[in-house]
Amino acid sequence: MQATVHYLYNSGFALEAEKHLFVFDYYLDDPPSGGLRHGVINPREIAALGKETVALVSHGHFDHFNRVIFSWRGAIPGVRYILSDDISHRPGIAASIAPGEERDFGDFTLRALRSTDLGVAFLIKTEGLTLYHGGDLNWWHWEGEPEEDNRQMALLYKKEIDSLAGERIDLAFLPLDPRLGQPAYLHGADYFLRRVEVGWVLPMHFGDDSRVFDWLEHDPRAAGYRDRMVRIEQRGQSFSLEL
Repeated sequence: MQATVHYLYNSGFALEAEKHLFVFDYYLDDPPSGGLRHGVINPREIAALGKETVALVSHGHFDHFNRVIFSWRGAIPGVRYILSDDISHRPGIAASIAPGEERDFGDFTLRALRSTDLGVAFLIKTEGLTLYHGGDLNWWHWEGEPEEDNRQMALLYKKEIDSLAGERIDLAFLPLDPRLGQPAYLHGADYFLRRVEVGWVLPMHFGDDSRVFDWLEHDPRAAGYRDRMVRIEQRGQSFSLEL
């Protein structure tokens, strides 16, 4: 199946499948008059696609969530919202999902993994596809932190990723955060890709610092999966992928 992915910024993406548009962790709503080619969700543009639109938010950190998404109601027919349960909202606006929970929404199923920071990661099955968005679920190894803290972080991350054993994921959005430095920036994604079968990978959570893509080019750990990791060069960039 052919799918189109639009990079919205940081951990924000819009994925167009045949019948659905999934919007993940949208927060940078600028310029307001922009569209997908600017990395902006313009409700009129999205409505014109005629797809079932689902907005998902992995947690409430400012760089993953913007309440502007609720203004899409009315402009995008039938838009649905699925939020991590750490985010407050008025009753009836959105569905909340907790870590470890699995839900069947009729046209797709959703499993929430427990983040190693806040909120959840998403595993979605729909239209014969399996999609994964990591949110802030990552192996956060910070230089200067107590070694025991970093060890516990590694154990928590591995436990969640090991729970995906046997899954075949068509497209995964995985954090590669340059703030962790080398070699820690790749700890999480490397563990994930050595234990889970994945078709394509979209790196995320690098903001304006794209050094991770240069690091990947020379990192021997990535030799077995480098050709499946999509290089992102600018906000609003779109990719057509065979899944």
